[in-house]
Amino acid sequence: MANQIFILSGQSNMSGRGGVLHQRWNGVVPPECSPNPRILRFSAASKWEEARDPLHADIDASKVCGIGPGMAFANDLLPRLPDDAVIGLVPCAVGGTAIREWERGCRLYEEMVRRAKEATEVGEIKAVLWYQGESDTSSSNAAEAYGANIERLIRDVRSDLQLPSLPFIQVAIASGDKHHIEKVREAQLGLNMPNVVCVDAKGLPLNPDNLHLTTEAQVKLGGMLAEAYVKHYLTCVDH
Repeated sequence: MANQIFILSGQSNMSGRGGVLHQRWNGVVPPECSPNPRILRFSAASKWEEARDPLHADIDASKVCGIGPGMAFANDLLPRLPDDAVIGLVPCAVGGTAIREWERGCRLYEEMVRRAKEATEVGEIKAVLWYQGESDTSSSNAAEAYGANIERLIRDVRSDLQLPSLPFIQVAIASGDKHHIEKVREAQLGLNMPNVVCVDAKGLPLNPDNLHLTTEAQVKLGGMLAEAYVKHYLTCVDH
């Protein structure tokens, strides 16, 4: 079973809208997101299965999911791990959610922690991959509070999982309300906590809705997340 586990969380650009147009997914899976018997997914029913896109289809179930960064991340990372390594992906992201909905005690947060704990029965959590913040660009108050809220989230997750040094790789958002997006990005890029790194999605191509990353962009982001994990964590954590 999965022995290197990664939590995928946040909102719609983590759950994936690549290839989604007019509430339909085109079904196109790029080679970088191909299934592999050594890449598993923790389903909504808490069962391990071979991972396939859309990874979040039964998690972000009220929306139409397409390609996210998870499979590209796993396929990029897998060759850099030991030959017998298995990657376990635990999808938790839900579209349209603000960071306040991810506070300790709220349903989304508690579900994420529960699923993470269940997943550790067969392996070790190596990192949380977090892509969220577009919803917090909708008001100046939410944008101003983002930095403190994301710090609290990271501290709470580490505490509740009893992993005080758990790596946390966040994505600086590429889209959102133009009036407040830079305030959220500033908080994301400026976050100064141990074992927290930021990958910047700015400039990656967007769907016609100007909110969600295209399939091409999600593949690129998956590779960026893998590179960040390898650079900052793999050499000191796994070898």
